Amino acid sequence: MTYRDPSRPPFRADHVGSLLRPREIHRARASVAAGEMTGAGLAEIEDRCIRDVVRKQEAVGLKAVTDGEFRREAWHYDFLCGLDGIEQSAPHQGPTFKGGQGVASLEVKGRIRNPGGVMLDHFRFLNEHTGVTAKFCIPSPSLAYHRSGRALIDRDVYPELDDFREDLYAAYRDELRMLHEAGCRYLQLDDTTFAMLCDPRVRGQMSERGDDPAALIRTYARGIAEAVRDRPDDMTVTVHMCRGNFKSSWIAEGGYEPVAEELFAGVPVDGFFMEWDTDRAGGFEPLRFAPRDRMVVLGLVSSKFPELESADVLKRRVDEASRYLPLENLCLSPQCGFASMAVGNEVSEQAQWDKLALVAETAGEIWGSA
Repeated sequence: MTYRDPSRPPFRADHVGSLLRPREIHRARASVAAGEMTGAGLAEIEDRCIRDVVRKQEAVGLKAVTDGEFRREAWHYDFLCGLDGIEQSAPHQGPTFKGGQGVASLEVKGRIRNPGGVMLDHFRFLNEHTGVTAKFCIPSPSLAYHRSGRALIDRDVYPELDDFREDLYAAYRDELRMLHEAGCRYLQLDDTTFAMLCDPRVRGQMSERGDDPAALIRTYARGIAEAVRDRPDDMTVTVHMCRGNFKSSWIAEGGYEPVAEELFAGVPVDGFFMEWDTDRAGGFEPLRFAPRDRMVVLGLVSSKFPELESADVLKRRVDEASRYLPLENLCLSPQCGFASMAVGNEVSEQAQWDKLALVAETAGEIWGSA
């Protein structure tokens, strides 16, 4: 059996990326908004908080650390709006979170280009301040289309969707090249689209606006394949999938069965972060489609709720998953980030660190090393 070198990511104990913003950052951003602090002052505070959160991740035993996305307001929009041609200027479109919360939508108002890179300085700072692997997270290219669809892509700019997609994929290839040149060897593409398309309600919404859900699965898989096609051999790329993560709420429900076969066959990455923290995600049976030369990171620990999981239950669930994919192909993580948006989930910082420590400790007990 062929499987990935365990010294390369994803690691047996890993995490999705975003972490709860310290109060100091929230206060500083409010001061900037009120005109009481400069952007440079905010950056100094972010720098200090990132150095601290990197040390905390290392201390709980993680071999890959992130900057917690402390410089972002949102996991996806900050990056996508850093590309030429995309703006966060449209009212809410598409699926809503449980409780009715909606988020603003993206508009494509010009040709998509990536002349100088997006967030490269974020990665460089992280990479300079850790002794372990610096992991960087950006949204999947699918997010430039999924929520808003064709309606918010300017037809004068892109009369044909194929041209929009090719420009988008080229912008991502440019980003991967520039990140690699900056030293990035572990990149995660965050994607909600595959998991959303497991939900009949979301599939219905896509159909109502004129999209074929089955065709979208293939399109999104091709988009990732095109985005990563030129990545160097020493750059690990993974995809994280979830069903929405905002103030401890979510959008979609349903197991991976409707997308699993095409997802695993069509997305050429090194690993898949998949959430299985509640019954909303269904069972582990879709893992039977997973390639034996890839890793699947089981998101069994909830980042939405404060209750600490049982190590024994986690071990039992990993054992259940290993009935469909060998244990050597599995890893463990929280199911999503703790703060995909700056406001964060309804958990305390202590609960966050307890959960990350539990992931590292449990992984060590299962595989002998985190």
